[in-house]
Amino acid sequence: MPRFLSIAFRRHDVQIGVIIAIMATFFSTRSPGFLTLGNVADLLENYSVMAIMAAGLLVVLISGGIDISFEAIAAVSQFLVATFLVKFGGNWFTGFALAGLFGALLGVVNAMLIYYLGAISVIVTISTMTFYFSILMFVTQGRSIYDLPNWFTSNVSFLSIPLPFPVMVATIALLLTLFLLSRLPIGRQIYGLGGNPEAAKRMGCNIVGLQCFAYGYSGFMAAIAGIVQAHRVEEVVPYALIGRELDVLAAVVLGGASLSGGIGTVSGTVLGILLLAVLQNGLTLVGVSSYSFGLVTGVVILASVTATAYAAKRQRKRSVRHAI
Repeated sequence: MPRFLSIAFRRHDVQIGVIIAIMATFFSTRSPGFLTLGNVADLLENYSVMAIMAAGLLVVLISGGIDISFEAIAAVSQFLVATFLVKFGGNWFTGFALAGLFGALLGVVNAMLIYYLGAISVIVTISTMTFYFSILMFVTQGRSIYDLPNWFTSNVSFLSIPLPFPVMVATIALLLTLFLLSRLPIGRQIYGLGGNPEAAKRMGCNIVGLQCFAYGYSGFMAAIAGIVQAHRVEEVVPYALIGRELDVLAAVVLGGASLSGGIGTVSGTVLGILLLAVLQNGLTLVGVSSYSFGLVTGVVILASVTATAYAAKRQRKRSVRHAI
């Protein structure tokens, strides 16, 4: 039994699960309302938008890239779809289809710039984030859209499932990403691209095609998240989604995704989101200032970068010893 536990605790998802359990126990003793059904339901709905975005970002990280522009893509797609629905009408199928199309196109633009310019992905996506958001603010002048269709802002149920609509969409997004990464050949190619780009190229993988798919998928999920967010708050505010990029990145990295590529799982991403949700909600309930959340996020990313660099260094040393 001790050997079994020792092996189990080497798994990253088990370690995160234990940390979540400890934190939940601590916050429940400090705040009686923490483990109530209402608070848990609010947590699931509040972090559903983050989960949808994280599903797309996970694919980019596994492919060896980093996308910082997904929040801006969500905001632009949200505004375009809302404008269309207000002027011409539609339904949920129309809204999701248009959002997915706009988001995927903007994501593919990121991939093409990264591939053909040979630039670092984080620099390109920071640049496109600034460009997309600046264009949105210039066109809208910061004005919000309040007169959304009634069907868009009303409660939605699917097959009588007693779950909030944002939670259902997040569940579908995560399951779709799991199927993509674990069951489809392109998922294995994305892992290969992130793990060893040169080897993937020699094996005949279409590098530009895989990058376009990864960033297009991230843009697609970001746009879907933007629509879900608009449904939740019943309005479209151009700048409402901007500023949470590091929270989503931290959640995915917490779940075990490597900033160097080739590593990451959907289950780990879910646990990373749960950890951030429990931590932020617990700190709020015990009266800690929300300004501390940024500090926590920064520490998480710094620790992940350090761990990744340390692991890579150890791997290089082992390779040298085996070669000798």
